[in-house]
Amino acid sequence: MSLMRYVILQQGPDLVFVEMPRDYAYQLSALNLRLNKEIDKLTASEIPSLPRAIAECDQLDLLQESLQTTSGLDYINGLESAFSAIREENYPLISLLTEIRALQAQLEQWYEEEGA
Repeated sequence: MSLMRYVILQQGPDLVFVEMPRDYAYQLSALNLRLNKEIDKLTASEIPSLPRAIAECDQLDLLQESLQTTSGLDYINGLESAFSAIREENYPLISLLTEIRALQAQLEQWYEEEGA
């Protein structure tokens, strides 16, 4: 069984629990920090809201039935979709998309190899 790690993101009062392969959790946290740093530089009219990474942990026991985890691949696919839909003309958005897609490709390969 593969070891997983959880990245906890906060968007307003809501928390998102992203289950990541242990070796990639830090990359998601770092990507999230970079995106939050750069998102204010975008000038497009439609910019997705972005949660902030607030914690990582090795084990997660959710005690409320209304809470659930999101797979890292599902989360990064949604992130890629949201950022690829941005129509930006002044900021080099391609560099952010390249980072998102690099992690996306790594996760796709990991899930394929693990058969998860």
